[in-house]
Order: sequence, then structure tokens, then C-alpha cells
Amino acid sequence: MSEIALVWEWAKGITAPIVGSAKIKHLESAVNSMDVELTLDEVNYFDELYVPHPIIGAINQNPPEGTVVLDRK
Repeated sequence: MSEIALVWEWAKGITAPIVGSAKIKHLESAVNSMDVELTLDEVNYFDELYVPHPIIGAINQNPPEGTVVLDRK
């Protein structure tokens, strides 16, 4: 499933997704997913399923609207 997420991000113009893996086979799978191309209908399908959520974490300066800042001083 993570491979499809990477392909969907790539199709939307996100060229630097964050990929983390503890196993080489997972990294290889992520790299191999770049050989997959989605049709416009498939991209639109995944767009409809995606539900944005607020960013949660620590941001030092100028957090985007709706960000939950955990360590504001």
C-alpha cells in the first residue's frame, strides 16, 4: 500500500517524499514503485479518498494555520 501512496504523491508533483525503512526489501519496493504510472482517473480516485488532517508537531517559526504546536514557549 505504501508503494501506491508514493506513486500518487509523485503523480501530484511531490518530488521528495520522505521514505523511511528498516529493511532493504522495503526500500527496494519503494524505489521499484517509481516504475508505476497512474492514470488521471486513478489520481482523482485517490484524491477523493484522501482526508487532510492537521499537522501535529513542533515547528519553530510561522506554523501553518491549523497546526497543533506541542512545545510553544
